[in-house]
Amino acid sequence: MLPAVLSLALLTSGAACEKEPGAFPSPRPWPTGTYLTWQVQLTGELDLNVDADVFEFDAFTTPVQAVERLRSRGRRLICYINAGVHEASRPDADRFPPHVLGARTGAPDERWLDIREWSALKPILLDRLRLCRGKGFHAVDLDNVDGYLYASGFPLTFDDQLRFNRRVAELVRSLGLSPGLKNNLDQVVALEPDFDFAINEACFLLDECERLSPFIEANKPVFHVEYEIPTVEFCPTALGYGFASIRKDRDLGSWRVACLP
Repeated sequence: MLPAVLSLALLTSGAACEKEPGAFPSPRPWPTGTYLTWQVQLTGELDLNVDADVFEFDAFTTPVQAVERLRSRGRRLICYINAGVHEASRPDADRFPPHVLGARTGAPDERWLDIREWSALKPILLDRLRLCRGKGFHAVDLDNVDGYLYASGFPLTFDDQLRFNRRVAELVRSLGLSPGLKNNLDQVVALEPDFDFAINEACFLLDECERLSPFIEANKPVFHVEYEIPTVEFCPTALGYGFASIRKDRDLGSWRVACLP
């Protein structure tokens, strides 16, 4: 595991990124017409031997060596960052000014962010993305980019969220990384052109998977996970949609069952 002190040093110094935003080439396109398998693991000792084309790991806790090993095998790496929620346990938590911290999300150490305060949030998010880039990730999962749907403590609107999400996607691209849209199905139609892939949780449980069709129609991958429904009940339909689908426990450890054609 990369020590938290080193992670924080990279974040605050920009040492994880050798170039300024805009100096990197465009993200490498995702393969089209190819069935992809994926794994997401955000807790526990990383299992690098999972049979998957795409891996998603946490920006802060993932060792550089793990990313390098998977890259050497031709795997694609997605970096998880929390874009819309403050987590008190993160090494850069003290960088967020008090006025951008809103209501609690329901988790003990999490609070919604005032996404309208772009000037305050941009440098923090940029350094997180630099950390992803410096560790060798190819893409970014931007979590909690739908705060306008919740009692965030701020009067966030649909348009506030669109503006923030597009700004973050542009920031991701400025570092040569590929931006992914997490959940937020109400804005899929508007945001699909700004994002290279989608990540969805539990669309079968919520009966809303068809709303991800703009990504599939644009030949962009949809990485999907269910937590409660047995694979036998959703895999055939998920494969029909063209999703890369798995079942996981909610702690997002190494256990996984993949939908295979």
